[in-house]
Amino acid sequence: MNDHRQLIEKFYTSFQHRDGNAMAACYHADILFYDPVFLNLHGAEAGTMWKMLCSSARELEISFSNISADEEYGSCNWEADYLFSATGRKVHNVVSARFRFRDGLIIEHMDDFDFWKWSRQALGMSGTLLGWSPVVKNKVRKSARKNLNAFISKQHSL
Repeated sequence: MNDHRQLIEKFYTSFQHRDGNAMAACYHADILFYDPVFLNLHGAEAGTMWKMLCSSARELEISFSNISADEEYGSCNWEADYLFSATGRKVHNVVSARFRFRDGLIIEHMDDFDFWKWSRQALGMSGTLLGWSPVVKNKVRKSARKNLNAFISKQHSL
């Protein structure tokens, strides 16, 4: 197994153990993270997002498979089962992840999933009816960003 495959495995094994610090340690200082909810996170924000998600996760179960990696790029599939904190609804999210590496760490991480499918599970009827719309997407993104900013502020005040 090459070093980058091991890095991806360490990242998701840490997620399974809700260890956001270990996940963040897999990231390069100049990391760029993207997903349909958080959009673009740079540097420490990306690792802090995982710390927040791990610390607030309820009934979280993570699985991952199909790890592939070479010297520059990698990918895997992962799935998360959890209770969405804002609604208490059960979510099963299926995610495709792509990575780029630098200096033995992850420098770019892009997660892709079906936002409408996620919103139907997480938000219920409003997600079913309007989860595809920019209005709902932007509301979810704004709320996620607000939560991340509050978590960052709390971390700095400790």
